Amino acid sequence: MEKSILNKLEWSLTVPTPYVFLVRFIKDATCDKEMEHMVYFFVELGLIQYSMIIYSPSMVAASAISATRCTLKKGPLWTESLKHYTGFFEPQLLDYSQILLKSHSAAPESKLRAVYKKYSSIEFGNVALNQPALKKMLEELKASSASF
Repeated sequence: MEKSILNKLEWSLTVPTPYVFLVRFIKDATCDKEMEHMVYFFVELGLIQYSMIIYSPSMVAASAISATRCTLKKGPLWTESLKHYTGFFEPQLLDYSQILLKSHSAAPESKLRAVYKKYSSIEFGNVALNQPALKKMLEELKASSASF
C-alpha cells in the first residue's frame, strides 16, 4: 500500500550508495580523469569486501578519495575543504582506507578479479595497475591521528 501511495505522489525513494556521495566529494577533491577513475575503482573494490558492510556509504566514498589521493601522490592527503564537505577527519578514515589499499594490493591474485580487470583497461585509464600505496598511507594517517 505504501508503494502505491508513493507512486501516486510520484516520489522516488532510493537507498544511498557511495556513488551519491562521490558526485559531491569528487568536486571538492578537484579530480582529474585519472583520479576520478581511481576513486571509482576503490569504491567498487569496497563493494566486494564483506568487512565493509559496517561502514556508511559516505565513509566509503570519503575513504576512496583518501586512498586515491595517497596512491596518486596528491598532496595534501586530506584538505580542509574535504573535511568540511565530507564531515570526516583523516583518522576516521584510517581503517577503511587500509582495507581498500590492502584490497588493491591483493586484487591481481584475488578470486574476484572483475573490478581489477575492468580498471586495468585503457577505457578506465589503467588505474588498477598503479602501485598500491599502503605503507605511505599508514605513515601519513598515523602521523595525522597523533595530532587529532
